[in-house]
Amino acid sequence: MEIAIRINGKDERRQACTVAELVAGKGLAAGSLIVEYNGRIIKQDDWAGVMLRPGDVLEMLNFVGGG
Repeated sequence: MEIAIRINGKDERRQACTVAELVAGKGLAAGSLIVEYNGRIIKQDDWAGVMLRPGDVLEMLNFVGGG
């Protein structure tokens, strides 16, 4: 089933999936990624159990070290 969600302020249409599947599908480095789901930060251990639904809002922040 295709759903409409918002990721980092942009509307997207995607197949329904879990947060873990979304992160993997986008090719993001999970080790340094923070995911805010509908206003709350979710732990990486919980990503596989969070199924995306129509209207969900996600912010994905990838931290990079440097000097």
